[in-house]
Amino acid sequence: MATETIRIPVSGMTCAACQSRVQSALNKHPGVADASVNLMMKSATVTYDPANVTPDSLVAAIRDTGYGAELSAPGESAFAEQEARDRAQELEFSELRRKALVSGIAGAVAMILSMPLMSGMHAMAAASVSSDPFLRWTMRWLDPALRSAAPWLYAIDARVVSYGLLFLTLGVMAWAGRHFYTRAWSAFRHHSADMNTLVAVGTGAAFVYSVIATMVPQFFLTRGVPPDVYYEAVIIIIALILTGNMLEARAKGHTSTALRALVKLQPNTARVSRDGEERDVPIESLSSGDVVIARPGERIAVDGEVVDGESAVDESMLTGESMPVSKRAGDTVIGGTINRTGAFRYRATTLGADSVLSRMVRLMRDAQGSRAPIQRLADQISGIFVPVVLSIAVATFVVWYVAADMAPVVRAFAAAVAVLIIACPCAMGLAVPTAVMVATGRGAELGALIKGGEILQRAGEVNVVVLDKTGTVTEGRPKVTDTITVRNGPFVGDAGVRELLRLAGSLESMSEHPLADAIVRSAKELSLPLSSPALFRSITGRGASGTVDGRVVAAGNEDLMASRGIDVAPLKVEAERFATEAKTLVYISVDKALAGLLAITDPVRPTSKEAISALRGMGIEILLLSGDNHTTAEAVAKGVGIDWVVAGVLPEGKVAEIERLQGTGKVVAMIGDGVNDAPALAKADVGMAIGTGTDIATEAGDIVLVRGDLRSAVQAIALSRTTMRIMKQNLFWAFAYNVIGIPIAAGVLYPVFGIMLSPILASAAMAFSSVSVVTNSLRLRTTQLSFASIRG
Repeated sequence: MATETIRIPVSGMTCAACQSRVQSALNKHPGVADASVNLMMKSATVTYDPANVTPDSLVAAIRDTGYGAELSAPGESAFAEQEARDRAQELEFSELRRKALVSGIAGAVAMILSMPLMSGMHAMAAASVSSDPFLRWTMRWLDPALRSAAPWLYAIDARVVSYGLLFLTLGVMAWAGRHFYTRAWSAFRHHSADMNTLVAVGTGAAFVYSVIATMVPQFFLTRGVPPDVYYEAVIIIIALILTGNMLEARAKGHTSTALRALVKLQPNTARVSRDGEERDVPIESLSSGDVVIARPGERIAVDGEVVDGESAVDESMLTGESMPVSKRAGDTVIGGTINRTGAFRYRATTLGADSVLSRMVRLMRDAQGSRAPIQRLADQISGIFVPVVLSIAVATFVVWYVAADMAPVVRAFAAAVAVLIIACPCAMGLAVPTAVMVATGRGAELGALIKGGEILQRAGEVNVVVLDKTGTVTEGRPKVTDTITVRNGPFVGDAGVRELLRLAGSLESMSEHPLADAIVRSAKELSLPLSSPALFRSITGRGASGTVDGRVVAAGNEDLMASRGIDVAPLKVEAERFATEAKTLVYISVDKALAGLLAITDPVRPTSKEAISALRGMGIEILLLSGDNHTTAEAVAKGVGIDWVVAGVLPEGKVAEIERLQGTGKVVAMIGDGVNDAPALAKADVGMAIGTGTDIATEAGDIVLVRGDLRSAVQAIALSRTTMRIMKQNLFWAFAYNVIGIPIAAGVLYPVFGIMLSPILASAAMAFSSVSVVTNSLRLRTTQLSFASIRG
């Protein structure tokens, strides 16, 4: 079944229960292979069969659950999507801040007006204290001070104050708290419940109770119960929840700081040379092939190739590498990087959605919208959480009504409202997504693009790292150091050496292998005239063959020569010497006879030894898996501190070795160049592709190491382990908060300690729970992942 994946923005979700309901509806929809809904990103990522379902029907399925959904505008870039999301997030924060501030002021006014009202009501009922612990505290400590400072308040008719509070509360509910009630009603109409249901039922019940106490106080007074009103509680609860939502929105905004930083790298204009003139044009009007001018201090507008000029370019925001990179004619440049010193001109090559920066933004956005497997537990609980809380609230009311020694209705009501208010499915819904968002952003800053929550979790479980040699442990930029011809053969003297190198360079000009590139570069450095080969054939894991100027040429390892019946014994002494020097051997045959040997060295990356030492310090086993001969591979391994080497393996052999390790229960990470190692990268539990330049968005690996430095792999694994610890902390506290808070709100401590939880304090605890989870995740932004801390 050929599937497609679409990302659909979803509005109106406020908690894990909302997320669970939308996700469940999508997964049940015919033709949907998988659906992942992210509360943080407010989006649904759906993999579906286009033959059986359309994007419009998916949008309809989301709307049927009571939430809003719209398809993104056709052709909208990742930059535009992120900018729109940032604007919406900032608007949400501003609105919540305004409503929280007004509600808080209204709550303070209501509290002041409520004290003389409560005093009068309690005197009428001959009752000394309120059943609400928060109200008891205010009356004991604040009422005397207020009576002394503003005695005129106590002279106002109680009914005037009561009705004034009624209308003030109604105004706050209708304006600041409106979305709680409209969303709760929408959920009810769709036979579901969420966080808004709890808030709406709790504050709504308190308001209705207060209205009855205001309009028919005699109903309570005749029973010796003070007709307490909870107007100030309703307003303060709404204010506290809005304050929590505001802080949560601000904290959630910080989780995508890295993504916003990438988006801001895209310049709005570019200076181009057209018709002999230089002019600034909007970035959208650039075309492939346009010549763009880069001046010192400017951001490079788009991806391109330097035409003339020379400079040093700061690529740190994309690669994490602090040192500027020298650029001259023929080199590639990446849009969004900073031209530091000189001026140069470059030809635009990759624009729009295909640019490196755009692909990085899209990759990070998709990664942040994905889910980690650990999220499933929270999803399962969230699906039944609200109905369970509603049931507990009803049971709490019944128990208190039956068992209370005084004012049973009031006590039962207060306890039930506290249960509704303190329960918070928000924290469970935010526990994992916030950590994924912050961690993937932090990974990008460290030069590791992690492609999703599942990969992030799996990387932390890795206990074996398999390393490719060429381009991974080594620089991947090999060079020919020695050219040896067969003694008494057809290629003798300097002329013979040059001709042998010309033939080999001509043949390898058709190959993309790093060793082939080294041979071609060596031939070009000697200004040898290369010819186009005929009948070229690349032989995976062995070499290549073809016809050059009428001569049959083959270049490759000893296995290739053996397969063609060619004995390499005449060069055995030289081959052994070169192998002990960690040089790779490429035998050359001409017209089916051994002609010579090329020794090629690929310098070890300066940081490889440090990275490997750090991996070992983390308790990870390391295997060097190379297609090179055993002697060369052993020499490289020894130089960087690797004891476990498997050499001389073809690509399928690398896959088999990874399968063998997995069969022993190991969790395997494969680190390779993302081209020749693609099968092994795909087979490993975690594939880490070395990516440099325009290859950073390669699809070969689960994690792309942007700057081609093994230290980024170490930091990615360390980051994953730290993130998993944060996720588990978040989930623990989200669950523990409800496990502890709900029983306390229900009154389990009252029989022994006489402790009851006020609905106002319950709302403060609810607001704190969500903010604490997001804040804990934000610690990942500043987590120290230095090698000293990793090894320590």
